[in-house]
Formats: sequence, structure tokens, C-alpha cells
Amino acid sequence: MDQPESAAPLSHRPSWAGRNYTLLAAAAVVTNLGSHGALIAAAFAVLEAGGSGGDVGLVAMARTLPLVLFLLIGGAVADRLPRHRVMVAANALNCVSQAAFAVLVLSGEPRLWQMMLLTGLGGMGQAFFNPAAEGMLLSTVTGEQASRAFAVFRMAVQGAAIGGAALGGAMIAAIGPGWVLAVDAAAFAVAAVLRAFLDVSGIPRRLPGGGMLADLREGWREFVGRAWLWSIVAQFSVVVAVVGAAEAVYGPLVARDSLGGAGPWGLALAAFGAGTVGGALLMMRWKPRRLLLIGTLCVFPLALPSAALAVPVPAGVLATVMFVSGVAIEVFSVSWMTALHQEIPEEMFSRVSAYDFFGSLAMVPLATALAGPAESAFGRAPALWGCSVLVVVVTVAVLFVPDVRNLTRRTKDVARADRPAPASADAEGAARGLG
Repeated sequence: MDQPESAAPLSHRPSWAGRNYTLLAAAAVVTNLGSHGALIAAAFAVLEAGGSGGDVGLVAMARTLPLVLFLLIGGAVADRLPRHRVMVAANALNCVSQAAFAVLVLSGEPRLWQMMLLTGLGGMGQAFFNPAAEGMLLSTVTGEQASRAFAVFRMAVQGAAIGGAALGGAMIAAIGPGWVLAVDAAAFAVAAVLRAFLDVSGIPRRLPGGGMLADLREGWREFVGRAWLWSIVAQFSVVVAVVGAAEAVYGPLVARDSLGGAGPWGLALAAFGAGTVGGALLMMRWKPRRLLLIGTLCVFPLALPSAALAVPVPAGVLATVMFVSGVAIEVFSVSWMTALHQEIPEEMFSRVSAYDFFGSLAMVPLATALAGPAESAFGRAPALWGCSVLVVVVTVAVLFVPDVRNLTRRTKDVARADRPAPASADAEGAARGLG
């Protein structure tokens, strides 16, 4: 495992912020500057091409469907191959797909199927990137300062999201969405170069096992053997789906019809980013003992943005609501990463992360695809209120899981050899019974 202490840190850099950690943070900042503006740009590219809210949902679905389908394979690959190579290859695919999308938008009238295809390629790249990136970050951080390291990392990333969303909204309003997509492509290229310099020599290489399916089964046993893990992932399969539909489909439509266009919506997303920075600053100092109980309670505010869009509230009020939800979700995110780092063996990081991402994103394609039809059937405001209610209901449900309420922070870093072994076959069978 990469030891931050041995990386000869600069005098102004904390001892836990080694070379790999710094490169990962810098690359993540660059990509977030581009991607947050690009998400808004993709929605407005569809609308400017004459598309409807349903078309915006289809493009969003085209991005998330390949992401969901390839996540488990991506996790197994990232635990078998050097993670930085997987990350660089994924960044290269994202760069090419976004560059082609930009050219398509700038050159004329893009067709819906073309935009869906290119965003789908980007989603496939993310399917391989996400488990590798999270596994690399978890492997890079050691010791009692893990929670602070995760908070600083996320603060840097979310700080970039503030500028990316605000700048993206302003650029769309001034020069159109195509150039924002081009900037995102360039950002992926820069990030790929930075990640190519990651040092994985200190991370033990996995010996060849029984193949891809055996790796996936081993990851599944680790995943389902921990009630706190699969229950929160099940919760987020609903939360991420409805919040994603609200932000990817309804948010741009409300902004266009009631808030004045892309600029105010970009500022609202920037306020969410500012909230996540505030949450990360809080978590640099606050170390709640019951990690998952506090984190889960902080999921409730995610119901607020959908409710605000349903009203709809003025742009300033929406920005305030987004800020509060950003603070809350960052408290959850740091607590969640700390729990994973504390409880999951290093050689399983990417596969467990893949099951985490897969479960959390599995319903997003369906939710975004159904957002347009739901608006037509029930109306936009009732659909948004439904999103808020679902967030509250599933979050209440997960609080009934004892492990979620009782898992506590360890005061000292525990050796990997002393951590719980992968779940037994009996535990796997019991969990499979839950579907």
C-alpha cells in the first residue's frame, strides 16, 4: 500500500497527503471543473435542438445505462489490473466521446440518437473509472487521519464543482453548450496525463484467481455479508434515482420556464457545490462516533430540492435549499468513505465500490427515462413531490437496520489482517434471499 509518509511530502503539505493523493486530488479537480458544466450543457443542447423534457431524460438515461451495465466488470478489472491504467484508459474514452459531442453540437443540428450514443460511450468510460478511482483513493490513505483526508479531497473536488457549474451555466448562456462540452473533453485529457503518473508499486498485486466470475462472486460475498453496506446501497438506489431525475430532467425545465434559463440553474448547482465544501470543512474537524447513523440522518435534506422545484421557489431560495442539501450529503459521503476504508479489505476496494455504484445507480436509467412520461401523466409538480416523498420513506426504512445505527468509528487504524473476513457462504445465502 502506498505510504504517504514515504512520499517525501512538501513542507507545506500534511504528512498524509502523499504524491498519489495529491495527483488524484488535482486530476479530480480538473475533471469536476469540466464535467459539472457539461452536465448542464448536455441538457440544454437537447433543448436547443428542439428536444422535449422526455428527450432530455433519454439522453440522461443513455449516459447512465452503460454505466450501470459495465460497473461490475469495471470493479473486477480494477482489482486485477493496475488501477491507474484503468483510470487513464477511461479518461481517454471520455475525452474522445465528449470531443465528438462538442463537434456535433457546434457543427449543426445534432440528432437525438447521436447524442445518446456519445453520452453512452462516456457512461461506459465512467463504469470502469469509478471503481478504480475509489479503490485507488482508499488505498492511498492510511492511519487515523483517513476521515480528514477524505474530507479534504472532497472539499477540493466540490470546490471545483462550484466554479464548473457556475462557469458552465454562464458559458451556455453566452456562447452555447457546444463549447462547454469541448472544455470538458480537454479536462479529461489533462486528468489522464496526471493520473498516468500515479505510483502503484507500493500496492500489492493480486495473484491470478479463478477468473472474472470468481472475482465477482468474491466481491458479492463481501458486499452482502454486511447489512449496513447493502441496506444503504439499497436506500441510495431510490435516492439517487429520484434526485437524479429531478436534477437532470425537471431542473432544467423549471429553470427554463420559471427561473430565467441556464444561468440561475447553474448558480443553484454551484450553491450545492458550495454546500458540499462547507460539509467537507465541517468533517475535517467533526468525527462523529456513529458514522452511519449521522450520515443517514443527513440524507433527509436531499428531499428539499425536489420540493423547492415543485413549488417552484425563487432562484435565491432554491440556491439556499441546494446549499443545505450539499452540506448534508457531504457529511454522509465522508462518513461513508470512512466506513468503507475502515471495514473493507484493500484487495476488495474496487469490487465493493463497484457493487456500491451499481446498486446506487441501477434505477437511474429507468427514473430518467420515465421522468418525461411521469410529467405528462401527473404533472411536473406532483412528480417532483413524489421524488421528495420517496427520499424520506427509504431513509426512514434504513434507520431500522441495527448495523446502520450502531457501526462506530475506530479510534486507531486497524491492520488489514485484523479486519473482518469476507462474508461466509451462509451469510451470502441469507442475503440472496432478500433479492
